[in-house]
Order: sequence, then C-alpha cells, then structure tokens
Amino acid sequence: MAIRIIVKEPDEVLHKKAKEVTKITPNVQKLLTDMADTMYDADGVGLAAPQVGILKRAIVVDVGDEHGLIELINPEIVASSGEQLGSEGCLSIPALNGEVRRAMEVTVKGLDRNGKEITITGSELLARALQHEIDHLNGVLFTDIAERVYDRRLDEEGE
Repeated sequence: MAIRIIVKEPDEVLHKKAKEVTKITPNVQKLLTDMADTMYDADGVGLAAPQVGILKRAIVVDVGDEHGLIELINPEIVASSGEQLGSEGCLSIPALNGEVRRAMEVTVKGLDRNGKEITITGSELLARALQHEIDHLNGVLFTDIAERVYDRRLDEEGE
C-alpha cells in the first residue's frame, strides 16, 4: 500500500493532456493500486493519474455501489444520454465545490489492469465520477466547466 501525494491546483500537470498507455507493465499496475489506496485514504470517489503527477490515461473510481473499485486504462466515453446538474468537488481543489452539468448516463470503454477491454455503464453519481475523472485526463477541471463555483468551507458553515 502506497499513498501518493495528490497534486493541487494550480499545478501545471492538472492542465495537461495525459498520454495514452501503450503497454501495461507492472509499473502501470502499481500506479493503479497506489491511486486506489490514495483515493480511499483521501475519502474520494475517483482519482486520475495526473492528480498524482503522472501524465498517463488511467483512472480509478469507487462510488460505493455494486461496481466496487473500477480501474480503467485509456478510458473513453462511447455513449451518453440525459442530463444532470449537481455539486462536484475534487481532491486537487479541496476548498471548492461547483455546480456542474453532466450526462445522466455514460458508457465508458477502456482496459483493465491486465489489458482486457472492459465496458462500464453508469448513471447518476457513477456517471458523474467517470466524466469528472476522464476530464482530468484531458486537462479539464470541474472549475473550468462549472456553472457556479463556491467555497465549500463557507457552505458547510451555513453561509
């Protein structure tokens, strides 16, 4: 188990496009394991490799549903439908939340840790998390697309 340091905004790596993973090596598999450990340690529901300073197209997501931990290499959204507007936060921008419009349901294709192609369809929170993490791979933060951004600490104090 290795907890990695989560890169925080305004670090440049968060604004860069991640590179495709061309070969799944033990280092890539260790990265996925470390990312999951880091996400759980930080009480997050998703983490993308750029958030730990690695510009590779890899994400982990666990929203606490029947899917459990989802590890995706080179994920891409192949279908989406519906619309939802909801609050998002980010482990790389700890003080802020935002109202972000996303698809209600998405289907994502990618590779698992062994290089096998997998397809995941998720709705509501899972769809939101998948879209959020894939955005990270393209250098897009929720604050770039939010309709409203607010300080989470003020909101928690009831202001």
